[in-house]
Amino acid sequence: MVKKVITGNYASSYGAKLARAQVIAAYPITPQTSVVEKIAEFVASGEMEAQYIKVESEHSAMAACITASQTGARTFTATSAHGLTLMHEMLIWASGARTPVLMTNVNRAMAPPWSVWADHLDSVAQRDTGWIQYYCESNQEVLDTIITAYKVGESRDVLLPSFLTLDAFYLSHTYETVDIPDQDEVDKFLPSFDPPYKFDVEDPHLFGSLSFPHQFYMEWRYQISLSMEKAREKILETEAEFKKIFGRSHGGLLDTYRCDDAEVVLIAAGTMASTIREVVDWYRDKGVKVGLARLRVFRPFPVKEVRELAESVDVIGVLDRSYSFGYGGAFFAETAGALYNVPDKPLIKNYVVGIGGRDVTPDTVSGILNNAISLKDKGELDQEIEWIELKEGGD
Repeated sequence: MVKKVITGNYASSYGAKLARAQVIAAYPITPQTSVVEKIAEFVASGEMEAQYIKVESEHSAMAACITASQTGARTFTATSAHGLTLMHEMLIWASGARTPVLMTNVNRAMAPPWSVWADHLDSVAQRDTGWIQYYCESNQEVLDTIITAYKVGESRDVLLPSFLTLDAFYLSHTYETVDIPDQDEVDKFLPSFDPPYKFDVEDPHLFGSLSFPHQFYMEWRYQISLSMEKAREKILETEAEFKKIFGRSHGGLLDTYRCDDAEVVLIAAGTMASTIREVVDWYRDKGVKVGLARLRVFRPFPVKEVRELAESVDVIGVLDRSYSFGYGGAFFAETAGALYNVPDKPLIKNYVVGIGGRDVTPDTVSGILNNAISLKDKGELDQEIEWIELKEGGD
């Protein structure tokens, strides 16, 4: 194992290399571009044996990955924001075709107005496409998740595509020390991709054919739902195996921190979790029982873990770095939905924060925690949804 000081984008590149991705579909977009640039260097130098395809759009990038996956190749691409939304049609096709494509998405705000900074709307908007979604907190987690996500997605009882996300600039362009595993160890952990069906002139099949309402379309979608459920336990199994070999774990589906006796817990995803950990420690030093539950996997949603958490806490504050223009942020809506039929559930409040890359500082987190603690003391909500630190005149 070698330690390198690299960006989150380069951690993605090294992850794809270590996983022996065989087909790379590349199209540039800020702040993702250096992911595929680094892979291009690996391929050009002979360090990585892969077919590197330069396509004319992100839509084509995903189409290329789907087709290559259907030949039995392990595929990889990377994108961000508008690139991800341009893929939307193909994302649904990838899951419906049961192709375990893997992608890095650098979370970036959607225009207008133009922004290249961190925001979770791009990935949250793809929540119903049938992709497994991971939200990373560190560059190490980025690399490790690529390796484990391939193993989960390519399992024959899952066979679903996956993408991992990393916050624009907070991780994508920030350097951290990352352990680069030995290739031999990764090869032992991650077997070659071997799909049950693939394009083969000697063994022809129909792929993506027309299905009438009275035929198997509904059952096909049901099978995808079963596989997404299977992915829950597969993620946990794979992470346990990864920890045994490489000595690291990233918390399963819901990464809890100081929650065992917590009365107030914040649920959040991405890099703001690192700041929340620090603030949780400050409050613990003062004897205040608070904790963090980092939403590491959004699809499948960690229903079981959220319900277990809710059994012992008084208040759950859900931090969303996006807004769904329905009622609250997606993480809040999913958390509230998971707890709807649970008796004696805690108070649940949504804090909309960090939109468009606005910093979520220790003071920001302290303000949220102070508000959540006051709700516990009063035993009732002041409001269900609160936008945090709006500029004067913004409301």
